[in-house]
Amino acid sequence: MKFRNFKMVDYVVYGRGCFDQVDDILAPQRKGDAPIVFLLDHYFENSEALKSRIPLRGNDALIIANVEHEPKTSYVDEIAQSLKDKYGTVSGVIGIGGGSTMDLAKAVSIMMTNPGKAQDYQGWDLVKYPSVYKAGIPTLSGTGAEVSRTTVLTGPTRKLGMNSDFTPFNQIVLDPALIKDAPKNQRFYTGMDCFIHCVESLKGTFINEFSRSYGEKAQALCEEIYLHKDEWNDESDEQLMMASYAGGMSIAYSQVGVAHAVSYGLSYLLGTKHGLGNCIVFNHLQEYYPEGVETFHKMVKKNDIYIPEGICKGLTDEQFDVMINVSLGMAPLWENALGKDWQQQMTREKLRALYEKL
Repeated sequence: MKFRNFKMVDYVVYGRGCFDQVDDILAPQRKGDAPIVFLLDHYFENSEALKSRIPLRGNDALIIANVEHEPKTSYVDEIAQSLKDKYGTVSGVIGIGGGSTMDLAKAVSIMMTNPGKAQDYQGWDLVKYPSVYKAGIPTLSGTGAEVSRTTVLTGPTRKLGMNSDFTPFNQIVLDPALIKDAPKNQRFYTGMDCFIHCVESLKGTFINEFSRSYGEKAQALCEEIYLHKDEWNDESDEQLMMASYAGGMSIAYSQVGVAHAVSYGLSYLLGTKHGLGNCIVFNHLQEYYPEGVETFHKMVKKNDIYIPEGICKGLTDEQFDVMINVSLGMAPLWENALGKDWQQQMTREKLRALYEKL
């Protein structure tokens, strides 16, 4: 048996207020006049309080990242090419925001050093060269994007990540104070992304003690936050930030499953955001994860969260086929969920029936 040798995040700083150390952290990474590029989630476009704390030096660039929709490969190429045209090279790319912003930062950093287009690297271990230095600073927790070896992108023909050893951040800055004012619904959807990561990892055929140790802790933190607390507080922010980290680690040596595979089709065709899409799908997965779905329903009720229904009504056969093709292209996810004979279990007809429920 050949064991996988995983590349993880090089450095992690954690603690309330640690964002103020970013200037010191970045100082050794600066190379001559080559700037540091900060990609800031468009949610903070008018937040002078946060923008004023970003340590811009010299000809550093602050780019407002439009992540109203999840990152497209064309958007990655546009940003990377503009940076090459203006600066030639950069000292680093720093993503500040939610999972989409961090994925965008990872992808742009890769395209600063790799030829071709971002869509060329959608898949497993296709990236050829190390990226420029990159750091992730989450302002929303749950996706695990800060520790993942993938960067989820929507390309011309599919939604699929750049999964490679060159994808993880060189540095992450985990400051619970930055996620304090996240909108309630969005905080729930991304928190459930973490919870679903854990359920799919722990119930998957790829499970092992490495993944189990992180997954069990992250799932317990999610249940503490969303089931057993009567109100959100500073401790909740700290717990969710660490649940996100541990949840991301839980799939580093395993994989996610049915909810993620199905939601990729929704995202590709309908533009459904990742966390919300996972919630929409997981809501109907009693057949695969009965205990997890029961707990999920309790958390939805306790937190008074709306999960959309009927989003696939009125779709054409061609549109269903697009979603099915995208979903069935996620072979490792299906194998983790159902085993090596997953193609016999998850037929196109069965997957179509599942989409029709959503």
